[in-house]
Amino acid sequence: MSTIFDHIDKAILRELQEDASISNLNLSKKIGLSPSACLARKKNLIETGIIKKFATIVDEKKLGMEVLAFVFINLSPLNRKTIHSFLEDVHKYPQIQECYTLTGSHDYLLKIVAKDMISYRNFIIDSLMQNASISFVETSMVIGVDKRTVYVPIDEDE
Repeated sequence: MSTIFDHIDKAILRELQEDASISNLNLSKKIGLSPSACLARKKNLIETGIIKKFATIVDEKKLGMEVLAFVFINLSPLNRKTIHSFLEDVHKYPQIQECYTLTGSHDYLLKIVAKDMISYRNFIIDSLMQNASISFVETSMVIGVDKRTVYVPIDEDE
C-alpha cells in the first residue's frame, strides 16, 4: 500500500468528488491513465483511508424531512462515562446526521433532521433528553440553506 500522493491522485479525487459513480474506464480517460493504473491508484486511495466511502447524497426535503436543526449540547459532569454514554446515543439515532466535539462554551454540536416540528420536539424530549448527562440543549433552526457540499477542496498547485 503506497502512501505517495501526487497530482494524479488529486485529479482522481476531484473527478470522484464530482461523480463517484463514474466508471473506471471513463475516469482513466479523464485523468490520462490506463484503466489498470487508474484502478490501482483508486484502490490505494481507499486503502490509505483518503477515500472513506462512496455514498449517495439524498435530498431529505424530497423525503418529507422539513426540519433541519443545529443543536448545541453540554454534558454534566463532563467525563469519560458521560461522553461514552452520549456518543452511544448519538450513533443510535438516525435523526442525528452529524456530531462535532467543540471547544468553547458548548461540548457538542449536532445536525438533526426531522419530518416536522412535532417530530423534532418528540425526538428531543422522548429520545435525546433521556440521556441524564445532557445538561444543556440549545437549538438553532435552519431557515435556509445557502451552500451545502461534501466536496473537499484539493490543492491544485504542485
